Amino acid sequence: MTKVRPALVAGALVIAGAAVFLVGRGGSADPIDLTTTGARYAATVLIEDPAPGRVAVEIQVSKGDADSVAVSAVMADMGHSTPELTATEREPGRFLAEGELFSMSGVWELSIRLDGPAGEEQLAVKALITD
Repeated sequence: MTKVRPALVAGALVIAGAAVFLVGRGGSADPIDLTTTGARYAATVLIEDPAPGRVAVEIQVSKGDADSVAVSAVMADMGHSTPELTATEREPGRFLAEGELFSMSGVWELSIRLDGPAGEEQLAVKALITD
């Protein structure tokens, strides 16, 4: 029996260590940094804290001259969609949209609508949102 106890203690310590690591992360997910390209525009979507609730989504336009940018999200498997958020231009080619975009964790498709002298185009990226 003495040989079983050290193994049990070691196993318990491994499990406890894993739990501390997961809880210690604070539940925050890794930032999202995704690039998508269309015929008229190319954009990178940055989400610092991709979690359900209010978020800030930065869109950096690297191809095309967008005058306006808006973003919305759909989780087709669950039948969820969000109203479009209009982004404000912080500096040339850099836009920021803030608001409720994700109602729950899971895979969401973000739709980025860009409009400018080249015309309107809709780009899409998929993002994993976690609690």
